[in-house]
Amino acid sequence: MNTQQQFSSMHNHTCFCDGHDDVETMCRASYEKQLCAIGFSAHAPIEKQTGFTSCWNLKDENVEKYVLAVLEARKRWQGKLDVYLGYEADYIKGMRSPLDNDIMSLNLDFIIGSVHYIIPESIKKPYTVDGSAQEFDECIREVFNGDAEALMNCYYDALAEMITQGGFDILGHADIIKKNCIGKNYWREENERRRQKEIADLIASTSNNIAVEVNTGGINRKKIKEVYPSLSFLRIINEFNIPVIITADAHCAADINGNYDIALNTLICANFKEHVLFEGKYNNSPVWRKKNI
Repeated sequence: MNTQQQFSSMHNHTCFCDGHDDVETMCRASYEKQLCAIGFSAHAPIEKQTGFTSCWNLKDENVEKYVLAVLEARKRWQGKLDVYLGYEADYIKGMRSPLDNDIMSLNLDFIIGSVHYIIPESIKKPYTVDGSAQEFDECIREVFNGDAEALMNCYYDALAEMITQGGFDILGHADIIKKNCIGKNYWREENERRRQKEIADLIASTSNNIAVEVNTGGINRKKIKEVYPSLSFLRIINEFNIPVIITADAHCAADINGNYDIALNTLICANFKEHVLFEGKYNNSPVWRKKNI
């Protein structure tokens, strides 16, 4: 696959959060693999805002160091590689949002909006949907009384609430809840498709100019064998003419464009004719450059 100037890598994590390599190493890998741009999207801090301890979110005390490291890399790589400063910001109902003041005050180049946590009504505290299979099954059994479809609806409700509120540019791994579900028939497929169509309709009806990422992170880390979102979800997204951006959700330099060939082939199967590259913002709205597939 010829990657030169055709792809970027906007969703990346470094040792500032749960990644393994530093900013410079990730930049060098992007340049060597002939990507046109790299975006840094540290998991935004959540502990101070939610009281929930996380081992994979950026610590509040390291925010300034993270910002400085990315801005310095931008200077070093000017003219060779576009370097963008961003966050992957969690939406946690009533606790955390991409629109929170501490996030908005950083004047980030871009924000990925993601749902990793849900707040079940019965326990009123965050519960991750993409942890281990054992944790996932425990959540279904103990929190949702064995009703997996109620968990699925809780996830898509949170996704819909985040999209309605806005404040982000890229929708992160839109069906990450499937990570521990493939082949288990936890819920009726027609109900999941109905919820996914609602999500696509909501994106298309907003004025936020959101792009949906086609995320190869689950494949890179050998958790699943397909991209987020699935082929069937991407077909729905295509019906609503929503732009898509290919990302690796890389946690190490080796994965900076990992399995982009699978992402591209999935888009072809979903009848997409183009994907987009991020080129900054104009009037607070993301600018997307279209690339033919």
